[in-house]
Amino acid sequence: MGTPFLITIATMALLSSLAIASDPSPLQDFCVAINDPKTAVFVNGKICKDPKVVNANDFFFQGLNIPRNTANRQGSNVTAVNVNNLAGLNTLGVSLARLDFAPYGLNPPHTHPRATEVLFVLEGVLNVGFVTSNPPNNMKNQLFTKTLNPGDVFVFPEGLIHFQFNVGKTNAVAFAGFGSQNPGVITIANAVFGSDPLISADVLAKAFQVDKKVIDLLEAQFLK
Repeated sequence: MGTPFLITIATMALLSSLAIASDPSPLQDFCVAINDPKTAVFVNGKICKDPKVVNANDFFFQGLNIPRNTANRQGSNVTAVNVNNLAGLNTLGVSLARLDFAPYGLNPPHTHPRATEVLFVLEGVLNVGFVTSNPPNNMKNQLFTKTLNPGDVFVFPEGLIHFQFNVGKTNAVAFAGFGSQNPGVITIANAVFGSDPLISADVLAKAFQVDKKVIDLLEAQFLK
């Protein structure tokens, strides 16, 4: 084999390993995030706090046992614990969340662009599911769905649209772990119908194959 061929193979292998990675592995014991505009060095989008002044509170979050208010249109509330409110998570590649549901509450279809999610149901009964990315040959996207009871676990692959719906008459509680310090979230309906500025009604009407009046109604609803 010639040298150019070996270089090509090595480069492809390196790019492949980067493409499948989520948050990169840290190169130090920790990098506690700090908001210091005078510091010019960034790691994973956050500045490292001087290790000499790091303390136990930088790795501590309190109150995830407290039920959250679900008196909203969706009947759900997500309490995220990520690098934005637990600075010690910076560079560690993990985070979590508490999900509270009122009876028949919904965590609407959404994606996490930077993380796989694993969900554990503590209380109640949830119907959950995710949809595959666009398949070839005009095949339909496949839905994987399951009804979860206390103690059940379900995994949502990184970047795929998914949801959780409380199908019971009582409150439900679940906890989710993520393979990223900051998984991000895109709520599909909000992003499509409530962006600023709005996506053209002509674009959305053609995309959803509905009359523009339907789009106008949806946008008005999401702008409330």
